[in-house]
Amino acid sequence: MSNGTNKWKTSTIVVSCLLAVVTVFYAFGVGWKTDQPSQNSISPDTVLSLWTENAEAKDQLVSYINAITEDGGADYIPPENRIAVFDFDGTLFCETDPTYFDYTLLVHRVLEDKKYNKKASDFEKEVAEKIVAFNETGIEAKGLEVDHSNAVASAFKGMTVDEFNEYIQKFKQLPMPGYNGMKRGESWYKPMLQVVEYLQANDFTVYIVSGTDRFIVRGIVCNSPLNIPNRQIIGSDENLVAPDQGDTDGLSYVFDDDDKLVLGGKFIVKNLKLNKVTVIAQEIGVQPVLSFGNSTGDSSMAEYVTSNNPYKSLAFMLCCDDTERENGNVEKAENMASLCKEFDWIPISMKNDWTTIYGEGVTKK
Repeated sequence: MSNGTNKWKTSTIVVSCLLAVVTVFYAFGVGWKTDQPSQNSISPDTVLSLWTENAEAKDQLVSYINAITEDGGADYIPPENRIAVFDFDGTLFCETDPTYFDYTLLVHRVLEDKKYNKKASDFEKEVAEKIVAFNETGIEAKGLEVDHSNAVASAFKGMTVDEFNEYIQKFKQLPMPGYNGMKRGESWYKPMLQVVEYLQANDFTVYIVSGTDRFIVRGIVCNSPLNIPNRQIIGSDENLVAPDQGDTDGLSYVFDDDDKLVLGGKFIVKNLKLNKVTVIAQEIGVQPVLSFGNSTGDSSMAEYVTSNNPYKSLAFMLCCDDTERENGNVEKAENMASLCKEFDWIPISMKNDWTTIYGEGVTKK
């Protein structure tokens, strides 16, 4: 037994010595080598493979990332300050089939959903008909943005957040009316998804800052190829209440273990234009260094990101100039290209800069 005991003691001493060596190695920052690539070894040609070889916007983004990630470089940005903000409709996701996802969702709820359309209010029906007219004529009724938000709030009143999300998931399974081979929830701009992945691989925190209802954007992102958590999705807002709260103010009502939050039916704010700037300051609390948008509704956000920024910053704007693979609008695209020259934003041509928009098997009708 003594030999066995001595061997056990010797083995214990050897293991202890090895652990001590490992501890010393890590204490002095030596560590062990791994075969995993570092952040800087990520090839933009691989990550941004759906961008054309000569896309100037891609080249400017890659040059920017190289500059701000160079440790000790003049333009280096610490990871905690690498914040990028993206508009949603028309920047990451199809905006025009025939119009916004949230517009078509309201039309479906009020005019097509047999479980609800007989319950819809006159106001909700009026707004839905205005959207139908907008789809047919291209002329948007004055005040439709806000009227639509109010109608969404009332049309889904009483649903829990999870129930609202389930409704959106079902709507996402409907086919896109203007495309073959694509459902409503699949209409992501694949080259822009690559941009998000490229930024995240370089330690960026990416936020969505959208004019669409926050819960609708969360529903679209849910079960999608876009890896952004709910806490980084900002949009237009409606109120939430407890079902038994009634008219009691939130300062007086106490949430209990039987309560579930439901949509309260009241629209709060449309997150467009200057409102995007104020909500970034309120919810993010750090001035972003990159902005991606597609319309004048994103102009204030772009200017906020690129004005008086202590770090090197850029703003990119998508130009909807592809009429063969997407429901483009050449006039709007040209206007945006002109604004990019005026404000020193970087234009992204959907027609010339991307090898695909929605991926293989998707064609416009």
